[in-house]
Amino acid sequence: MRHRKSGAKLNRTSSHRKAMFRNMVTSLFKHSRITTTEAKAKELRKLADKMVTLAKRGDLHARRQAFAVIREKDVVHQLFNDAPAKFGSRQGGYTRIIKLGLRSGDAAPMTMIELICDEA
Repeated sequence: MRHRKSGAKLNRTSSHRKAMFRNMVTSLFKHSRITTTEAKAKELRKLADKMVTLAKRGDLHARRQAFAVIREKDVVHQLFNDAPAKFGSRQGGYTRIIKLGLRSGDAAPMTMIELICDEA
């Protein structure tokens, strides 16, 4: 039984999973939307929402915590500059998952995960 064990393993080692989600969250904030499988998108949503919450807080400790996950300085800088304006009035739920259908190779359910902005 998997009681009280949060997060999907996705058939990967912990180091691979950690590196994969770091790359995915960096790409999400760099391009504001990415296409991935449904299981990965649901797990990525947790990490992306935490990064936006840190960026809304905006202090030095939050910036260092975000930089521990997102290893690109310009992406962290852009996130911390844009987050209060984009997500200021929103109290969570900063991402949207849109189902795209099945992948042709292995019929995996594909989704697009994107950032939701309040400004537009």
